[in-house]
Amino acid sequence: MARAYIGVGSNIDRERNVTASLDALSEAYGDLRLSTVLETDAVGFKGDPFYNLVVGLETTQPVGALAEFLRRVEDDCGRRRDTPKFSSRSLDLDLLTYGDVVGVVDGVSLPRPEITENAFVLYPLAEIAGDELHPVARESYADLWRQLDVGEQELRPVAFEWQRARSWNPHS
Repeated sequence: MARAYIGVGSNIDRERNVTASLDALSEAYGDLRLSTVLETDAVGFKGDPFYNLVVGLETTQPVGALAEFLRRVEDDCGRRRDTPKFSSRSLDLDLLTYGDVVGVVDGVSLPRPEITENAFVLYPLAEIAGDELHPVARESYADLWRQLDVGEQELRPVAFEWQRARSWNPHS
């Protein structure tokens, strides 16, 4: 069983798409660990603000199967793949970490570099996995968060309630 963390982002019909992604993840993987939902400004382009959060889950699926599932959920939520990298998104599901795996596995680069670059990724990861170690830096996510120069990256917590929320014991 591997613990995986997924970054969730949307700036098109945000509440509906984030909810749909959480429903799909819960249906497929059971109990989820959810960070606070944050509203953040678009990075790298002018666009509507995003909702961002990090989800933790346990899986026996290999990296490639999990990545393919995330891609299908994005597609089901209307994700367009013919747009520039930095553009509005109905849904973006990024596999951030998969256990302590380092390197390219099944075409997925782990851990994702955005973890240590973007406040909207590191803050929610530190919130739900603060004591866990980044597989490359070998520092806790809480320590990495304390060291991050957030600059202009503003994080605005959102009152977001997901109706299917269930508790997840990170020590099981």
